Amino acid sequence: MLDEREIRELVASHGAAVNEGRPVRQLIDDGELPRLKGCTVLEGKVSDSVFGDALKSSSGKPIRLMFRNNRISTHDVNRGAIPFKDQVLAFNHDHMLRLVKRVLGSSQFDVEGLSPASTVIPAENLDLLMVENVLRLYMAESSTSTSLYQHWLAAKTEGKATMSYAGHQLDVNALEPNGMLPYLMDTPSTKEKVDRTTDMDYLVESGACTAQQYVQIRNSSLMAFGVVSQYLAQKGMVLVDTKTEHGVNADGQIVAADELYTMDSSRFWRLNEDGSLMTRDGKPVSFSKEFARGMVKEQGQQFTDDQAGEIAVRYIQGLQHLTGETFEPDLRPRDQRIVESTNLILDALL
Repeated sequence: MLDEREIRELVASHGAAVNEGRPVRQLIDDGELPRLKGCTVLEGKVSDSVFGDALKSSSGKPIRLMFRNNRISTHDVNRGAIPFKDQVLAFNHDHMLRLVKRVLGSSQFDVEGLSPASTVIPAENLDLLMVENVLRLYMAESSTSTSLYQHWLAAKTEGKATMSYAGHQLDVNALEPNGMLPYLMDTPSTKEKVDRTTDMDYLVESGACTAQQYVQIRNSSLMAFGVVSQYLAQKGMVLVDTKTEHGVNADGQIVAADELYTMDSSRFWRLNEDGSLMTRDGKPVSFSKEFARGMVKEQGQQFTDDQAGEIAVRYIQGLQHLTGETFEPDLRPRDQRIVESTNLILDALL
């Protein structure tokens, strides 16, 4: 395992270099990936997707290539690039996917020789359901507007005894910051321009999914939450909350889409040997993007190089603790990594 000194040296020595590279759209335009010419490129917060009519597997399934990047987004604002973040989250996702694939299914194709830390993810191009499925076991302190914590603060300010959140009726006085909820709650949100926490009735009425689809998503997600929680208990950690996305594949099955149980999509807290929450300065010791959110002081703030480096250190430390494996960075130039991984995938699938 890399210790803190080694991680800091890695970030200081190679952090700037691993962030350098062209966007996938430019790589295609520059002729570096000729087989993707003419495909659609969608640029997202933390990954860019490429798909098209000609991009189909040898068995006829539509392919979507997801290119993870080092950008970090908080409060729906891009805050800059974090060294090694793409590799860390790719490995994080791959590790967790192996735990829950049997329960949630997956859109990903298996490609022999592709590194678990590959930042190019080969997947079936799903018919995505416009739902972010959010499960919460604790009321984590959070600055995001859709969080249970922010709704609870508003209810307390208004002097309410009870509050409604995503279809759940809660006793305001029975809740406390970073405290455990009375049960594991499903609190879905829409995938609109601005996310909106809601309930199943609204999702069905708005056409985001059918009632049957939501029930399947919720039940399989609850089971997967239990699988991951059992795994983390062996590592002295607890799964606080998580967000997953889902879609329908060519066989009509609902499967997981995009990342699973990563430090961007979930919160993980450390436990003491007696099972109580480990705290530092009165706050849970956490491995999640919440650490970066806490650095935001202004609406349009961009992280400085020092802040980006500190966030990178925390991501790598968190990965090693979650997986129990040493982080082995790929130090090839970013463009080379993307081109070679993409060609490996296309050679295997087309």
